[in-house]
Amino acid sequence: MYLFYLFALIEIWLGLVSLRGGVRFARYVRQEVNRASHIYTPFASVIAPCRGLDDGLRKNIEALFRQDYPAYEIILVTDKADDGSMGVIDQIIERNAEREMPVRILIAGEARDEGQKVHNLRVAVREISAASEVLVFVDSDTRPATNWLRSLVAPLANKKLGATTGYRWFIPLRGGFASHLRSVWNASITSSLGAAARKNFCWGGSTAITREKFESLLIRECWRGTVSDDFTITRVLQAVGLPIHFVPECLVASFGDCSFGELIEFSNRQLKITRTYAPHLWKLVLTGSLLFTLVFLGGTGLVLMRAVLGLSILPPVTILGLIFVLGALKSVIRWRAVSIPLAEFRQQMRGGLPAHIFLWPIASLLYFCNAVAATFSRVISWRGITYELKSATEAVIISREW
Repeated sequence: MYLFYLFALIEIWLGLVSLRGGVRFARYVRQEVNRASHIYTPFASVIAPCRGLDDGLRKNIEALFRQDYPAYEIILVTDKADDGSMGVIDQIIERNAEREMPVRILIAGEARDEGQKVHNLRVAVREISAASEVLVFVDSDTRPATNWLRSLVAPLANKKLGATTGYRWFIPLRGGFASHLRSVWNASITSSLGAAARKNFCWGGSTAITREKFESLLIRECWRGTVSDDFTITRVLQAVGLPIHFVPECLVASFGDCSFGELIEFSNRQLKITRTYAPHLWKLVLTGSLLFTLVFLGGTGLVLMRAVLGLSILPPVTILGLIFVLGALKSVIRWRAVSIPLAEFRQQMRGGLPAHIFLWPIASLLYFCNAVAATFSRVISWRGITYELKSATEAVIISREW
């Protein structure tokens, strides 16, 4: 019992620290949105790897054509000409023909010894316009706002920056427990970004880097043999001491639903990739989620035991309630902060707010399960392809479903 109270005190302290981090994140978001400058607008190459039919793919790709930006090209790259996304992409290009925007479709072919997305990117960056000064990477399952490109590129006027990044916010379409839990699970990572540029990381679905830095740092070569494009860029930039600037305006909505099996596959994949490319972060997740699991399950067991014995359940219930309130407060603060740059989608986001308030303990338990799964396996499935992550520079393709 005393061990439970000791762990509970540590968890409460960590909850207070986390809540303070949430407040700092919200303050940073508001400050950045209010003082954003969009003067720097060099010609940019927007590269979007595509594979399969994502939820809302048509609207996601169309959003790339509606950017408030003076001059840019769009490069859509997939591994095969008959990919499920191609029909939608062809229709969108035809419908936007009057815009006279440089748009190209590249067929990269099948990857052999690296992730398919990484392979697609490695092919695409060799085909960018000679006029391009900035490379921008975006995922096909995200829907950027019209100011996304301008906001993401503008900070790169500061030559001391390594890259700029946004992040994803899942918005369920039809709802369901698994879809909402995925949103809550993913949201906890959002507030780890902020003012500490040297601690930030690149998220591959919304990242920009100058062509000069991309080429001088040999990032294309560093991608060879990897599965994670964003972890690799992050590691290269951190190795040379270049900071990564988080741009709150470049938070992007990702619409879609998932089954419980798809949730487990997604969350396990993220932690397995993290263990391979950033083992120190995986250890933090494992340790933190283990502590929470012990306190949460131990406290629940203690409440049941004391109830059966006719003892007061007030002490453990109070502790569990305090831990829950701290987590719920952070969830609300983070949701309110994110809803500022995602104002266009606030109505759809509002339906998910109760999930962020009440499901965060379950998301924490899921993190523990994911971290444990990453301990025993480095096999992941990603868009129909199964990989074994041998190391941070070696990936083996085991099978392809399509």
